[in-house]
Amino acid sequence: MFRAIFIFLSKAFWAQKLIMNWKFAWRVASRFIAGINIVDVIKVVKNLNDQGLNVTIDHLGENAITVEDTLAATKEVIDLLEAINHYDVHANVSIKLTQFGLNIDNELCKSNLQNIFEQAKNKQNFVRIDMEDSSITQETLDVVYWLKQAYSGVGTVIQSYLFRSEKDVTELTNECIPVRMVKGAYKEPAKVAFLKKNDVDKNFDHLTKICLDKISYCNYAEISNDGRFPPLIAIASHDELRIENAIHYANTKDLSKKTYEIQMLYGIRRDLQKKYSEQGYSVRVYVPYGTHWYPYFMRRLAERPANVWFFFSNFFRK
Repeated sequence: MFRAIFIFLSKAFWAQKLIMNWKFAWRVASRFIAGINIVDVIKVVKNLNDQGLNVTIDHLGENAITVEDTLAATKEVIDLLEAINHYDVHANVSIKLTQFGLNIDNELCKSNLQNIFEQAKNKQNFVRIDMEDSSITQETLDVVYWLKQAYSGVGTVIQSYLFRSEKDVTELTNECIPVRMVKGAYKEPAKVAFLKKNDVDKNFDHLTKICLDKISYCNYAEISNDGRFPPLIAIASHDELRIENAIHYANTKDLSKKTYEIQMLYGIRRDLQKKYSEQGYSVRVYVPYGTHWYPYFMRRLAERPANVWFFFSNFFRK
């Protein structure tokens, strides 16, 4: 119930208008969001790099409604890739397809993506296609396979709460396409997703093992020295047991620490980010920025009760 409320609010325009007008809301949101423009986010990335952490940057936005919005988003990501290269930071990029027109016109989306991936190829960088809700999972994967034909630097995300994910992760890793393993942050119907946390966790561990098993099969490269190109599997969780289970299994396969990475969100479980980095694991922080921060912020509140307490404890601060 708690999670469902915040997922509902993430899509409610009236709530977005209300909360974004509260000055304290941005003060709290800025714990999880690295500013509103490229200059802001590059400062944060440099700081994280100094701590030994790699980064993936997300320019926030989804469900674009006009062609002009998609073109503006495309230019922003192209400029972002240029900035990463110019400032020589250890970072790559994550994008959501509805920001570039998937829900408007498939060919428009592909045209925008070609422009982005040409820039990424030119700047020798990697772009990961984020996964949105289950209504467009297949469309998203279709685009990933299409991109893979021309660009090696593409990866995607698998959500362990979906029933279909075992089939998807097997097919992706058979093609040696990098996968970020997550639990999932959208509200999904019972006909497509596990509703019990224990089932989601068990599937997360199972799917992670499938990915780890494919590292040798793919003869996939370790994380690049500049932190831009990730290994085949990213274990993206703040659940320490999920991470420890993955590490234990990787050790049974005699896998190097550089053949997989741990990913966490900016502003969440900094203690774990520090712990695993100091133990020699590759840790990447997912860093979002931009003015369209509201839906992302609501989903972060939905994930952990501690985030909600942090939000409301700031309500009474001046």
